[in-house]
Amino acid sequence: MKTLLTSFLVLLSIVCAAQTPYKRVLKLMGSRFEITVVANNEIQGDAYIDLVVAEITRIEKLISSWDAHSQTFEINKNAGIKPVKVAPELFNLIERAIRISKLTDGAFDISYASMDKIWKFDGSMKGMPSEETIKASVTKVGIQNIVLDKVHSTVFLKLKGMKIGFGAIGKGYAADKAKALLISKGAISGIINASGDMNTWGKQPNGTDWKVAITNPMNKNKVFAVFPLNNSAVVTSGNYEKYVNFNGKRYTHIIDPRTGYPSTGIISVTVFAPKAELADALSTSVFVMGKQVGLDRINQLPKIECIIIDDTGKITTSKNIEIDKL
Repeated sequence: MKTLLTSFLVLLSIVCAAQTPYKRVLKLMGSRFEITVVANNEIQGDAYIDLVVAEITRIEKLISSWDAHSQTFEINKNAGIKPVKVAPELFNLIERAIRISKLTDGAFDISYASMDKIWKFDGSMKGMPSEETIKASVTKVGIQNIVLDKVHSTVFLKLKGMKIGFGAIGKGYAADKAKALLISKGAISGIINASGDMNTWGKQPNGTDWKVAITNPMNKNKVFAVFPLNNSAVVTSGNYEKYVNFNGKRYTHIIDPRTGYPSTGIISVTVFAPKAELADALSTSVFVMGKQVGLDRINQLPKIECIIIDDTGKITTSKNIEIDKL
């Protein structure tokens, strides 16, 4: 028995030693994805990554508002006309998005896609839009105009011209689905990085937690802090590159779907959560809610933490955050 146990331990040691991270960087959902999977060999690593690519491509075809063959496109096309039957997966995603909207008092809203694009952050804006124009830009926004029929799995947008979009939650959702798929196929460890929406599981081959670095928003070439991730997700939203200044005030590209006005006062929000989908939605919501309201809301949620950096460079964290500052 002792000899068998020794042989088993030796074999286990060899297998563990052979575990290697395999990485691939590619463009999916219009964004940069970096997929890292720990595997026994290159063939297995490539097979795992191919599974991720296929899964994310499938999700994009489901939730894209630009693909004329997607169910999301069909929902938008039939706004104000008729309900559209959708796959349970898409129905459930919309249902969760509505719950997050209620949780954030409307700061997160997938019907933001209905907003008129009156703000430009490419340098072409020479002045503030009028108050009337801003108010009119959000008249078709609001989850109260999204009608879900769970029995028939249909989605109906009440207002003609209304739209939904998953830009603030889609990549996080894709990262979660890719992670779940790989775990189901036996991948013991890895990272899905969807343009900063990161989801991890397992540990590095040396037995340590995966570590993620936060960029310093005051100098994007420097890292502000590093922290371990253990089977969890982190998303950082920043607006230090897309903004306009009017009357001495900085307006960013993250717009409040309730008012039509851009968010102000915050330049970076990092949210830690069990799932990237939730972290993705909340990071945008904190921008819109503002530092104090956003922080108070995060502190009420179990297993959710955040780091907020305002436009003066001041760092504020939720009550249970633990990071290693550099």
